[in-house]
Amino acid sequence: MARRPITIITGQFGDVPSEELFAKTSEIGYDGLELACGTDHFDVQKCLKEDGYCAAKKAQLEKYGLGCWALSNHCVGQGVLDQIDQRNLDVIPEYLRSDDKEQVAKNCAEEMKDTARAAKMIGATIVTGFTGSSIWPYIYSFPPVPQKWIDDGFALLKERWTPILDVYQELGIKFALEVHPTEIAFDIHSAQLALEALDYHPAFGFNFDPSHLVWQMVDPVKFIRKFPDRIFHVHMKDAALQLDGENGILGSHLPFGDYRRGWEFRSVGRGDVDFEEIVRALNDINYQGPLSVEWEDQRMDRWFGATESFEYVKKVAFPKNEDVVFDAQFAK
Repeated sequence: MARRPITIITGQFGDVPSEELFAKTSEIGYDGLELACGTDHFDVQKCLKEDGYCAAKKAQLEKYGLGCWALSNHCVGQGVLDQIDQRNLDVIPEYLRSDDKEQVAKNCAEEMKDTARAAKMIGATIVTGFTGSSIWPYIYSFPPVPQKWIDDGFALLKERWTPILDVYQELGIKFALEVHPTEIAFDIHSAQLALEALDYHPAFGFNFDPSHLVWQMVDPVKFIRKFPDRIFHVHMKDAALQLDGENGILGSHLPFGDYRRGWEFRSVGRGDVDFEEIVRALNDINYQGPLSVEWEDQRMDRWFGATESFEYVKKVAFPKNEDVVFDAQFAK
């Protein structure tokens, strides 16, 4: 098995002009970029409507020897299913905003369809992102939450996302949900419920990101083994628990970077994620797609982190053994 491409998602570098970002990531050694929509790095509507935009973006990638296997449109996807508030409006493009919350959800749904069309044009086969969740505010059941409310939340997932996923299926593009608190699927059980609610839609799977599982104390390797045919894309991202008897995993309303938090994201290889076992599990399911660094470590310089993360992933992501049975060698 050839080495899987090592990429980096560009969202955490959204303020860096694309020419500078492409040059620096290429110099570090990355094979490609998971382009974040809504930034200078990639614009969905310009790709669809402006003559020459897509060709110019492809040429820019080629100039630096970079591929693009996936687009990221997390913030817009969040708006499809959320109970919309100002936070959603702050992170989506202005042309999707509205005072009518239902209209925001419809706008975001159409933009996610357009993202699949743009992915097809740029040559990507995956769109990573969020679904949002109308029921996340009910994660703790007090005042008591009627089961019907939860069931209705998954029914709304089916209602709003099936038409989007049908477009993906028609285009041959996969949607990879990043399983994540605040999404309809945030652990193994809720991911299973999401699949069932969507009738196992062939275009729907997961962007496996162990960092969001490990701080919840969910085993990332078990996630891979539970959904081997639905791991469409992989984020290499780390997190560390730092429980001290005064904090907890809910974050204590403390911002990232505050040492008092019960957990934090860390640069790849510096947290609690066991990447060696993850790579073994990915090898077992024959995952051959990109390993995309998502770098977030509030207390580290990001270019230092991007560089060391590439080197770490390159070292840890060994290929699987294809055909050698070691004990059989003694017979020879």
